[in-house]
Amino acid sequence: MSMAKMNWQTKKLTIRERSEFIFNNDLFSDVRFVVSGVIGKCENKKSIPAHKFVLSISSPVFEAMFYGELAETKDSIELPDCDYESLLEFFRYMYSDEVGLNGGNVMGVFYLAKKYMVPSLADKCARHLRHNLDESNVFSVLKFAQKYDETNLVENCWKVIDERTAEAVKSRNGFLTIERSLLEALVERDSLNINEVELFKAVDLWAINACKKQGLVANGSTKRTILGERVVKAIRFPTMKQEDFALVALDSKILTAEEIVSVIKRINLVSSALLLFPETKRSGFVGEIQRCCRFGSVSHNKWSYAGSSKDCVNLCADREITLHGLRLFGEDQTSYWVDMEIKIAKNKSVLLSKAGWFKSEALSSNFGHYHGFEVFFDAPLMLKKNHSYSVEALIIGSDSMHGKNGHEIVKCCGVTITFMNSKYSGNGTSVSRGQFPDILFTV
Repeated sequence: MSMAKMNWQTKKLTIRERSEFIFNNDLFSDVRFVVSGVIGKCENKKSIPAHKFVLSISSPVFEAMFYGELAETKDSIELPDCDYESLLEFFRYMYSDEVGLNGGNVMGVFYLAKKYMVPSLADKCARHLRHNLDESNVFSVLKFAQKYDETNLVENCWKVIDERTAEAVKSRNGFLTIERSLLEALVERDSLNINEVELFKAVDLWAINACKKQGLVANGSTKRTILGERVVKAIRFPTMKQEDFALVALDSKILTAEEIVSVIKRINLVSSALLLFPETKRSGFVGEIQRCCRFGSVSHNKWSYAGSSKDCVNLCADREITLHGLRLFGEDQTSYWVDMEIKIAKNKSVLLSKAGWFKSEALSSNFGHYHGFEVFFDAPLMLKKNHSYSVEALIIGSDSMHGKNGHEIVKCCGVTITFMNSKYSGNGTSVSRGQFPDILFTV
């Protein structure tokens, strides 16, 4: 060993620096953890050197493992219940109080933090999941949060599911893999924001997928058995349009002849029909949300965010509308911090605000495809007829594309929306260019 390496302690001025230096380092290591790792396309065993003392001062489980009455004496410990990346980040935190969380490892790190009783790291993982929660991962996160009694995270998951139900049930990897108990809880919620026929399509697809997993033929009776009566009886068939019921529900072959007759009678307001299914629309469903596109094309020239200047535009509708949110431009697979406010244009009174992290993805609008994200409000906002409102957003993140050839007047679904420049738009957004490509509303 060189003199420089022998005297490495003299270059590390703090205990944290010295601890970081021996992280994932054979120096002084007295135990190794063997886990599964992937090299190329092949799975291999990989090992991580560690130090019993460092692990034990951070975790009572490791303390008992290495210094308890039945202390582990082997110098190599195999962990079949975790992966290499998750364990490496878990140990990184124990050596340095730092952890690199991402979508691929946060669940694994969270599991290890719970298993080895490191609550400060578990809290970091929960915060990361809350900040990055969306319709694509909400069911996976919910399952995990319920298992470990993470009450706040469970509530956040249900909030996303209620607000973005239609998108959440289309996440194949998430929704199709949920357990039936969670499916039952889902279809019984009154606050879902989804057209009933779309919910039933998702439920039917879940049943087909479950049949395939069990090697069963996905016919009507088998799907009904897989779903269970609790799920079937919670679908609000009488609230469907007659053509949707005929094309989707009947084709699924899940319902009995008696149930079909009952639903058709209820749809046609026959008073003597049996009440076999719930007949009121879900309170969370607000109808089809419309998109008002205000640009004629999109520019791939970079639009920058200074971090202190807002993008703003004013709008006015000739009919009363309900504003549910807006779309913003972004960069592919990039997250942005957004602090958005809707104000009365005349006196700048704040009517609604929404702040948080949002991940950009592929979207499409009247002018074509682009990368961006949707900001939905916690509660919709009613905009009065012929009143001017200001849309303002402070955006922090990397450069994005932006809209150009903007329209001052746009007609959409019987509503005429007029856009106006705002003197508070310090980051360049105007009627003709900039941010806010689509307004999300219902009439």
